[in-house]
Amino acid sequence: MTTLPRRGVLKSLPLAAGAVLAASPTSARAVSRREDEHVFPQPETRRTPPRRNCLTTQLTVRFSEQVLPGVGTVLVRTYEGGVPGPTLRVRPGNNLEITQINALPPNTAGGHEDINVPHHFNTFNLHTHGMHVDPTGEADNVFRAFEPAEEPGGTTSHRTRLTVPAGHPAGTFWYHPHHHGSTATQVLNGMAGVIIVEGDVDEVPEIAAARDVVVCVNELRLERGRVPDLTSEGAFEGIAPTFLVNGAKNPVLTIAPGEVQRWRIVHAGALTPLSLRLDGHAMHRIAQDGITLMAPVASSTVALPMGGRADVLVRGGEPGTYELITDGVDRPLMTLVVTGPARDMSLPAALPGRATDLPEPTRTRHVAFRSYSNVFSGAFPNAYRILGDGETPHADPSAGQRDLAWGRFSPDYVNHRIRLGEVEEWTVSNGSHSHHHHPFHLHTHHFLLTAVDGRPLATPVWHDTLAIPPRGTITFRLRAEDFVGRSMLHCHQLQHEDQGMMQIVEYVG
Repeated sequence: MTTLPRRGVLKSLPLAAGAVLAASPTSARAVSRREDEHVFPQPETRRTPPRRNCLTTQLTVRFSEQVLPGVGTVLVRTYEGGVPGPTLRVRPGNNLEITQINALPPNTAGGHEDINVPHHFNTFNLHTHGMHVDPTGEADNVFRAFEPAEEPGGTTSHRTRLTVPAGHPAGTFWYHPHHHGSTATQVLNGMAGVIIVEGDVDEVPEIAAARDVVVCVNELRLERGRVPDLTSEGAFEGIAPTFLVNGAKNPVLTIAPGEVQRWRIVHAGALTPLSLRLDGHAMHRIAQDGITLMAPVASSTVALPMGGRADVLVRGGEPGTYELITDGVDRPLMTLVVTGPARDMSLPAALPGRATDLPEPTRTRHVAFRSYSNVFSGAFPNAYRILGDGETPHADPSAGQRDLAWGRFSPDYVNHRIRLGEVEEWTVSNGSHSHHHHPFHLHTHHFLLTAVDGRPLATPVWHDTLAIPPRGTITFRLRAEDFVGRSMLHCHQLQHEDQGMMQIVEYVG
């Protein structure tokens, strides 16, 4: 088989967010002041206090009127009154305790016989995307449901407690709601925030000297100043995406000639992949999905599926104005202005990356993402299924594609049991006819990409979210460690996930 060079793969593949500090302002006027047009906006940061090992904080979810620079006044569901929510900074060995207040109105009445019909848009929970933490109990447990109060104006309180393992990788992660049925709607409102785990890579001298910049990209689908709820298959079709960087449309960031900055790029969108290019500059990738590489990789394009992240180093070029653009969007995501006295900063030659030498697998699995159009009656006619090994069985085999259960999420069916310490090799295919954007996301553990369309990579790459090429395959190895209990894998095109393109993974000892 032909071997793909690592640099080429990184360029071409969709590679794959104590004490409570002051809360983000919730008024439109305060938000507008915070994001002055002459200052590149950064989310509020909450971090573990010095000499303590616990970040204790609160996230209130409510409808909030926002004045978004470049967009106008909108009413959206938010964390702490901002898009995005606060950035949470922790260290390996820390605890993270979050009190979540549901201040959304009651859900509208009405039952749902099919769990895979979007519903309960004011119910949420919390997923710490990409983090290697306990998926059970009060931790990264996406089977929980944080319901709103039964009466208008009321609130309910819910708690998340995480322990960041002492050996957790330093990197960029994010948080977002993950209640099945409401995830896409809420993320398209801007409910997302960045999590940064500080550690060894931050101490590399060239990285420590660089300005650390959060670049959180939110995708909103706005119609008359609001995001419609996902009440039909085409609810978001025909609504052009509004992309924001740290809550602003096309904000301006300055850099000096020769200055090096570290950009933590988080794709916190739900529906649209990104293919990022920066005029006149290379982006030197130092981490993918929170996992540090062995050395920087210069890329002209950084392709990110929904949920993917990339840490890149950018060195200012000749004085001038440059744009960060993506395919399919007619205006830049942000603008970089190179100005001021020249500086002489360098890039690191080596990085404390994670080893890629997993042994030969003792088990293999084959999984297929498939979507079928117009097979059901009602407002949601399309079927989004995960088939192959571990597929959810038919409830009525005679129904064929019209079977409501076959290959779709079931809260009572465990699709895969994965034994801790055992190395597995998975091949995941995308054979859908009309819905090509199927990013594969695995909770709790990263996986090591070893081949694309059957062609081995010269150097494997760690991911937690990765787009499956249309009509193609990805092959990866996985070794689960540390945690037992039920978790998830699913499509991170979140409308597909809400409509059933999700499976239960149980990690067993």
